[in-house]
Amino acid sequence: MDDEREIEAVLSGICSDERVQKMKEFVQHGKVSTYEHCKSVAKLSYKINKNLRLKSDLKVLLTGAMLHDFYLYDWHDFSDKSHSLHGIKHAERASRNAEKYFGVDKKTSRVIYCHMWPFNPLHLPTSREAWIVCVADKCAALYETLFRRRE
Repeated sequence: MDDEREIEAVLSGICSDERVQKMKEFVQHGKVSTYEHCKSVAKLSYKINKNLRLKSDLKVLLTGAMLHDFYLYDWHDFSDKSHSLHGIKHAERASRNAEKYFGVDKKTSRVIYCHMWPFNPLHLPTSREAWIVCVADKCAALYETLFRRRE
């Protein structure tokens, strides 16, 4: 099975969910939607795991990567000040949403919860999968912010 098909096999039920599809409506970095960002983080996490032969649990890794920003709001909207601490708080909201809507296990929830380390120093990644998603998220965010602002 090729890489794309293996990723799709794990994520098909998640990616087709209407709430996950709603992530296409929210801008994450530059001109990139939250959905597209999460998909990029999932693909990069897969590549890191495969190329470094880290032997992570693919379901935990890819599910955590795809749902790491599953907070379901526009963080650029400051009209009611409810998202003013988005950078610190959104991982907790995303992990709660993943538990609520997809019944993810504790390990997957922790991957989501820890992805903002070191910006949230209290949420230290505690598994191989959490470290991979954390690194992949920072790489994808940096690329999107620097090079995908204008398209």
